[in-house]
This record gives sequence, C-alpha cells and structure tokens, in this order.
Amino acid sequence: MAIKRSSLFNSHNPVNGEVIGTYPIMSESEVGEVVSRARETSAKWQKIGFNGRKQVLLAWSSLILNRIDQIGELISHETGKPLSDARLEVGMAANHISWAARHAESILRTSYRRPGLLMANMAATVERSPFGVIGVIGPWNYPFFTPIGSISYALAAGNTVVFKPSEYAPGVGMWLQESFNENAPFADIFTTITGLAQTGSAVCESGIDKISFTGSTRTAKLVAAQCAKHMIPVVLECGGKDPVIVAADADLARAVDATMWSAMANAGQSCIGAERVYVDEKVADEFIARAIELAATIRAGAPGNGNYGPATLPSQIKVIQTHIKEAIADGGICVYGGPDSVVAPFVQPVVLIDVPENSAAMREETFGPIIIINRVATMREAIDLSNASAYGLGASVWSRRKGKKIASQLQCGMVAINSTFAFATIASLPFGGVKDSGSGRVHGPEGLLEYTFARTVVRTRFYLPFKLLSFKRRQKDDALIIKLIKLLKGRLG
Repeated sequence: MAIKRSSLFNSHNPVNGEVIGTYPIMSESEVGEVVSRARETSAKWQKIGFNGRKQVLLAWSSLILNRIDQIGELISHETGKPLSDARLEVGMAANHISWAARHAESILRTSYRRPGLLMANMAATVERSPFGVIGVIGPWNYPFFTPIGSISYALAAGNTVVFKPSEYAPGVGMWLQESFNENAPFADIFTTITGLAQTGSAVCESGIDKISFTGSTRTAKLVAAQCAKHMIPVVLECGGKDPVIVAADADLARAVDATMWSAMANAGQSCIGAERVYVDEKVADEFIARAIELAATIRAGAPGNGNYGPATLPSQIKVIQTHIKEAIADGGICVYGGPDSVVAPFVQPVVLIDVPENSAAMREETFGPIIIINRVATMREAIDLSNASAYGLGASVWSRRKGKKIASQLQCGMVAINSTFAFATIASLPFGGVKDSGSGRVHGPEGLLEYTFARTVVRTRFYLPFKLLSFKRRQKDDALIIKLIKLLKGRLG
C-alpha cells in the first residue's frame, strides 16, 4: 500500500521536549525514487575503484573530526547524552570510516584457490562484488556511531547507500548525508531519507539489494519477514541481555568500575551494556559493596549536569519501571535506588541483587541504568546462567587466570576479558550477535565481506588428455580417475 506524505514530524530534545527540527515523512514512492537514483549511481561509484572510494571516505573522516564539536552538539541535543559521550561516539565512528577505506582493497581483492589435481588445468578464483544499493536503518541510542558501522563499510565495498535514521535522531542522519556530499564526486552515492516506521518499511519494498538493520529484536523479525518476501538479504543487529562474569581472582576495583560504566553509561541505552552480573560468592559481598559505593557517585541529568542523560525513547521509561517492580516482586532486593529512581525523563542508578532467573528483569532487555548482581557458587554455574538466555550479543569476563577459558564457553558474538565494550571500538573486529541478538556482522573484514557477494570463476588454462566433464568420457578415463582418487585417499585438493 502506497504511503502518502500527509505530514511532517518533529525531532525533540528528550531533556525538555524542545523541538529541534522538522522533517518530512517520506512516502513509499519517494523512497523508491531515491533508491532508483542510488542504483543509477552505483555503477559510477564502483568504477572509481578502491583508491577513488578511499580518497572520498578519508576526506569524509577528516571533515567529521574537524567538526566534531558541531556534530557532537547535535547528537547531544537529539539524544540528551553528555557532550563528551557524543564526541567520543563521533571519534570512534571516524576511525571506522578510515579503517574501512584503507583496508577494503586488500580484503576484497580477487583471491586464488587451489583447483586440486583432477582440475589442475583450471585457474580457480573468487571475486567479491558489491550488491549495488544497501539500505541502512539506524537506531536512536548511538545515532552516529552505529549506522556508520554499516554505511562506511558498504560504501568502501563499492555500494551506494540509502540511510533511514531513527525518527528520534533525524538531524544526525541529515548531517551525515550533507557532510559526505561535501567531498562526494557526484550525487546519490549516500542519501538520507526521513520518516517514521512506515518509511523504514518502504525501504524493504523499494527494490533495495540488502538491508542492514539495528534495533529491537521484535522489529528485526518484522524487517526480516518483510525482506524474505523479496529474497532481500539482511544484517540484523538487535538487543542483548549482556552478562558479566566475575571470578574470585578478579581485580574487583576494575571490574566494578567497568561494569557500572557499562550498565549506566548512555543511560543504560546500549545493546552491549551490562545488565546482569554473576559474581563468585566468595567475593560477592565486596563486589556489591563497591557497586553501591560507586552508584552513589553517579547521577542522571541534562548534559553538563549528569554523568548520563535521559531515556531518549519515552516509552522505555515504562519498561524500566516494570522491570524494577517485577524484580522486587519476584524476590529481588534493591540495594541502591528503586522504583522511585524513575522520574521521567531521567532514571537514577538502580542496583538489584538476588533476582530470580525466571524474572522478566533477568530475561528481557531493560535498556536502562539498572544492574542486577547475582551470586554463583562456581564459574560453571555462571557460564550456564549466562548462556540460558534468548540473547547472545556481548559479555564481559573478569578473571586474572581463567578469562580465556570462560570466554570460550559463552554463546555470544563478542566477549571482553578484563574490559568492557572494547570490541566495539577496535575497527578490525567483527561486531554482531547470535540467537535473538541478530545475524550477520559489521566492522572488520567480516563487515566488508558482508556487503559483497562471492563470484566463483574458473578458467581453463590447458586441456587434459582425458575428458572429465563430458558425455565422451571413456571407460579408461573413469578407471584412471577412480584409481587416482583411491591412491590419494580422496585428498585431491
């Protein structure tokens, strides 16, 4: 069903509700026109080659860094996060643009494969080709950094990109387009479209070649189902219920500091943020005491007044309230904060302990500045509880001696040992999850490969004295082939 542009929508500052900007709700036909123009441009963007794209992307990265204060302020206004956090987000994103630009050629160049003895006369290669037009649907919690993880890698791989930012951060999306176009060799390489959920749905119906979506698992399933009707491949970056495992030999001071930051930074609105902690019972009392002490020094507030900002998405307040109340009703104990910590649009830190594993607060993503700490008797129990989740995005392990052993047993896409979030900042590492946390990867070599498809090419270099792939194959040819296979025990490669 066609979507008619019936109105505009506003972007608001979540701290005070102030209108920051007004943007069009783009219709299905308008989205289709944008994708068509991007498709027409795709051949030209591919033709300038890796070096040409590298120069454009490096110039974009430099421009972003030169204007980090400008875009940082816009991010802060649209999300409510502290300006320092917004700048950090921009800096990390610029690094990803640069990495993708500099490494695309070496990762995506044609590779040569051994054809094996039976096919020794063939040259065997694998080429990587861009899909064409990539649709990127971005989130509101990291409206700059997260979509760049798809946009820059897709562009470096030779695709054009159509970006639909969250309706809660459309200004950031428009800024990305405008800044890119200052150094773009021609139009329609990277285009931002604005609108609400219907506009995102229109992208899936636009004839796009691949979709990269970041958001909730519920919405991801709807996007995937819609794309499946048209056989459009998808990259899905969804939610998490990330565990932290703390062994008895952990550096508790560092573990508490990093875990509390992971849980509370960005108002807890991080898909890879800590939500549940499994701490060895031998050191649990000390860990909890340190967590309470640190929580008392952290405050939510407007940029410049708080360690973190408001809940950017107003509806998330109800989820946070519900999880706190259900955790208590199920037998959990609030050792810092509680239901009264929620005063919209802000949520002050909440620390809960001894929450049953079947509580919704332990099973569902909270996406708020709440941390649940539970005691375990063994690391085996901690691992099993960590894995007993529908999600599998990230995790942290704190141990001086057992970190690698524990990490290797976790069912998730990323693990930080004696650290947190590090895997998101290292551009050479793939980012993504398993189970309800999504599929596919962004960042790193895997991120570049994600936005291309493999083309296998074999070429005859010379002709063998027998015909293997022919109706004219002779009995003696069969005998020779079988003898060779048996002699080498199937090892023909």
